[in-house]
Formats: sequence, structure tokens, C-alpha cells
Amino acid sequence: MKDVDYFLTEEQQMIIDVARQITDEKIIPKRAELDETEEFPSDILDAIAQADLFGLYIPEEYGGFGGGCFDMVLALEQFARGCVGIATTFAASALGAYPILISGSDEMKRKYLPDIAAGKRWAAFGLTEANAGSDASGIQTTAVLDGDEWVINGTKQWITNGGEAQIYTVIAITDRKKGPRGASMFVVEDGDPGFSYGKKEKKMGIRASATRELVFQDCRIPKDRLIGRQGTGFFTVMRTLDLSRPGIASLGVGLGQAALDEAVIHAKQRVQFGKPVISFQAVQHMLADMAIQVEASRALVYSTARFIDSGAKNISKESSMCKVMATDMAMKVTTDAVQVLGGHGYMREYPVEKMMRDAKILQIYEGTNQIQRNVVGQALNKEYANV
Repeated sequence: MKDVDYFLTEEQQMIIDVARQITDEKIIPKRAELDETEEFPSDILDAIAQADLFGLYIPEEYGGFGGGCFDMVLALEQFARGCVGIATTFAASALGAYPILISGSDEMKRKYLPDIAAGKRWAAFGLTEANAGSDASGIQTTAVLDGDEWVINGTKQWITNGGEAQIYTVIAITDRKKGPRGASMFVVEDGDPGFSYGKKEKKMGIRASATRELVFQDCRIPKDRLIGRQGTGFFTVMRTLDLSRPGIASLGVGLGQAALDEAVIHAKQRVQFGKPVISFQAVQHMLADMAIQVEASRALVYSTARFIDSGAKNISKESSMCKVMATDMAMKVTTDAVQVLGGHGYMREYPVEKMMRDAKILQIYEGTNQIQRNVVGQALNKEYANV
């Protein structure tokens, strides 16, 4: 485990200790089984709820811990060390809650956030569609006001926690003529008339998490389920993703650390030519590069999370930078861990095979790393506008 002192408070160290205990006692013993069966980890989420970690980022007045981005990053890193699928499920509930936290009225926050903070109800975020992934402006789902109800029609694709969550924050077009200002955010609840789910998707990795379509066929919801003002949906979505991307980056850090741990342990125990393979310089250099990349990514993620918690308003560039660095690192480090383990690493009996499969999605969801590089590049262009 890491040796660098990041000057954590007692509360932050407590978050790590609690999350680590859940990871070691609940997640790691079941990760292979859940990967095989693709079963949703309800019992593990219940254990996380009992430890009061679902409310880390939610203000105290709404039943939460009152922490921020950094607190979430610390917990997610530990959960990802055990299983990125389970950590994704936990993170996705926060992703679904952020729009309410960012733009919801006090009344809406009091209605939904205490149950989310307590882990009594899980949340999910409905953005992606068949023709609207990286290009969020391609959204086809519509919402039309009919008296005291909004009527939603459309389909959301690849939604984490789909079919398992009870609360969904969904973006839909309310006035297509207004372009980006014609989208609005809504809360849809499990059981609302006209709201159903597609099949559970079969995935390459993160198999413990549930991924389904959200289907809206004349789905009727009360007028007061509009999040914020009409036409502010894209602002809410962009702010949500800015806040959530360091969490995805922390999943990369936790996964990279887990892969490094497995690789070092194996290299110390595996004997070839009469010596542990860690004694060979070629292996030492691979492990050294892995360790450097993990620690550098951790430092950037922690720094970004603290920057966000400082109250900074323009965080898109920093959020994207840490997401790219940590998730690209996770893909490389898990691949190298498989290489260090050799034939063992390719076998499902050993955890690095799963880690490598899990790593790939981190470069894709919540904005592909190519899109993140666009965000960083565009920010640099603005910063150097006078050159």
C-alpha cells in the first residue's frame, strides 16, 4: 500500500479504514463469484449503507456526512481495490443524486437525499442514448408538459444501476428549438406509469454492476419532478460530470493499486532459474513503472478533489485531466500485471484477469478519454487566447 503522506484528517483516515474493512471482509471474498454470476451486490451495498458511507458527499441537513469530492474519492479508491463493478454501483448512485444536489429545490432535496444518504434507495443517472453518447446534444428523449404532469418518451441506453435503483435523474428535450437551452432534468421513480427497463446487458467487465435500458412510453410524472428550471438540463449534466469524474479516476487508482499489489506478491513468490522473478531487472522495471504511474495518478486525483472542495467554479479541465491520467494508467498497469503473472495472469483463477477486463470501461464511461482530451485542449486554447 502507499507510503506517501497526504496529510489526511482523522475523519478522512476513518473513511479509508471503514471502506478498507468492507473491501477486505465483504468485497474481495465475493468478487470472483459476482463476476461469474453477474449478481447485483445488494448485500454489500447494505453493508456500505450500515457504515454510513452512502451519504459522504451529501450535506448534513439532508442526512449526509457533509463531506465533499475528496471524501468520495477516498472511499471509492478502496472499494475499487476490491472490485470495480461494486465500486461503480456505489459511485453511480452518487452520480444519480448529484443533479438533485446541484439544481434541485430544497423541497426536492429533502424528499430524496435522506433516503439516498441512508442507502435506503439507490439512484441512477439517465443521459446516454443510442445516438447520444459523447455527443450529448444528440438526445432524442422528450418531455412535454400536459396539465400538471410531464409526459416523457424515449430510451436511455447503458444505464448503470438500471432496474435496481429506485430514483432516476433523467435529461430530456423540452424545447428542441432552443438547442442546448432546450433540455431539462427530471426525477423519475421506479414504478412510475409508462416507465420500464430493457434487458440486463452482458458485459466484458464490471459484471457485478447492472446495466440496462430505461424505456419511457408516455411516462407521466408530476410537474414538480422538474429539477431546477426548465432549460437548465445541460448545465446540470455538465456540472454533474465535472464533480463525478474524479470519482472515476479514483476507481482507476484503486484498481491500479490492486493490480500492482498482485504483481509484486507474485513476482516475489514465483521462482524461475532458481531465483524469484522480482530479482530480474526486466521485471523490476515493469513493477517500478507501475508503482510510479499509480502514485502519480493518486497525487493528481487527490489534488483535483481538494481543488474542487475548495469551492473552485471552473473545474472541467482539472476533472478531465485526472480522469484521463488515472484510467489510462489503470488499463496499462492491469495489462502489465497480467504480463508479470504470465500464464497465471491469463487464468480466471487469478484476479488480475478480471482487473484487466474491468479497467477498459474506465476509459469509456462518463465521457471517453478522447472527449476528456478535447475538454483539456479547449480549455488550454482559451487560457492562451492572447498568445
